[in-house]
Amino acid sequence: MPSSPPDALKPRKRPRQARAEATVDAIFEATIQVLLAEGERRLTTTRVVERAGVSVGTMYQYFPHRQALLYAVLQRHLEHVADAVEAACERGRGRPSAEMAELLVGAFLDAKAQRLDVTQALYLIAEDLDSTALLAAAVDRNVASTAGLLASAPDADFASLPAVAFAVFSSIAGSTRVVFERGASPSALQELRRELTLMCRSYLHASRRPARGDPPSCGGW
Repeated sequence: MPSSPPDALKPRKRPRQARAEATVDAIFEATIQVLLAEGERRLTTTRVVERAGVSVGTMYQYFPHRQALLYAVLQRHLEHVADAVEAACERGRGRPSAEMAELLVGAFLDAKAQRLDVTQALYLIAEDLDSTALLAAAVDRNVASTAGLLASAPDADFASLPAVAFAVFSSIAGSTRVVFERGASPSALQELRRELTLMCRSYLHASRRPARGDPPSCGGW
């Protein structure tokens, strides 16, 4: 992500070799498992290293304390989602705007639903970390991807592309969080996908600049 961690939350070092990357992956996975099993208040570095099968010394080679660890886990998750949205936007360039709406909704929901447990656990901790800049950077990246996609629509021209892109992505992300925090059952996710796609399609249609030959607007009616 473009945003770097606050000094107090920076990792001591980053893994450079495959073995080190596997160790950090195990620590991250153990963190998620402890969060889900014990809750944030009972999450300690001792519990994490026991579940990960590594030593406390190994943990502290990378993360100076639990808050830095949680920040790193959240950062990886946000990067995963932004990567998925970015890739989908690249694939969708030049499609009609209605297809773009479906593509955006699907990419975001699929990335979040790939690991329901991770998404739900990280919603629990995000507000307790000094993550304002990290979350803002993630939003900016996703909005930029969305704007780039919408700019390529052959059937729509938007007077304020950044505002439209922000509204579309914020609607998707905000609605998704509400559903995930309530449990995100398969039926709820299916309904969310359908309704969000309809909403985004309607908004994009209403927000486009009229083309020549379009019927006049009815104003506020």
